[in-house]
Amino acid sequence: MTPAKWVRIWQERLPDIPLELLQVTASEASDVLRDGRADAGLVRLPVDRTVFSAIPLYTETTVVVVPKDHVVTAAEEITLDDLTDEVVVHPLDDVIGWEQPPGEPAFERPATTADAIELVAANIGVLVVPQSLARLHHRRDLTYRPVTDAPESAVALAWPEDATTDLVEDFIGIVRGRTVNSSRGRTQPKPEKEPKKGPAGKGGGKPGGGAGKGAARGASGGARGARGGSGRSGGTGGGTGGGSGRAGGAKGGAAGRRGKPKRRG
Repeated sequence: MTPAKWVRIWQERLPDIPLELLQVTASEASDVLRDGRADAGLVRLPVDRTVFSAIPLYTETTVVVVPKDHVVTAAEEITLDDLTDEVVVHPLDDVIGWEQPPGEPAFERPATTADAIELVAANIGVLVVPQSLARLHHRRDLTYRPVTDAPESAVALAWPEDATTDLVEDFIGIVRGRTVNSSRGRTQPKPEKEPKKGPAGKGGGKPGGGAGKGAARGASGGARGARGGSGRSGGTGGGTGGGSGRAGGAKGGAAGRRGKPKRRG
């Protein structure tokens, strides 16, 4: 996942429309999208598909966070059986969705993953989370190891199905790696009709440099961006959304000139 790259490409393609990133937790992401505080977001699946459209992006590795001197650090990766005798902290905002968490339960469940990290640092237990959360809450005294047989967490780009705007389509195209000239996604504007030519001048002679007046008007239009999207919380749930902005076309006109009559011989 490369949100910084997506922002850079957005700024190159739509420099007049700001793109704002908001950081929210996984539990907040759906509400942020539903009430319009964001156009699109990086969320953890599943989501309510009767409300949201979603494009799965990747499945994240699950890791165990432990003190640097913990016994599991002797291995490059471990299994759930290696945690059987460990106290495993299970926060209330857990995003893995265990049927049965591994190891021995802690005395109480902390409210957040951040609180659980503090308990791990105090040698009260270990914590099993998606790798992005381990990176988000990185501490110098802690490290992590992959848990090969643990449930994994899928991440998707989601947005309200009834709010699929042109700017959302633009962002979807960037996330999916489409080029600026791709015909997929956003509807391409119809070509404008050519202006009709002015009528020829009256008289017996040939029409000169255009006897009548003619005018051509440039296209005018505008696009309004939306407020920032639900941001990334180390992959917990979040994403991006378009910032507000307006782009308008210019108007222009050109008039034909009346030809100079020739003298009669």
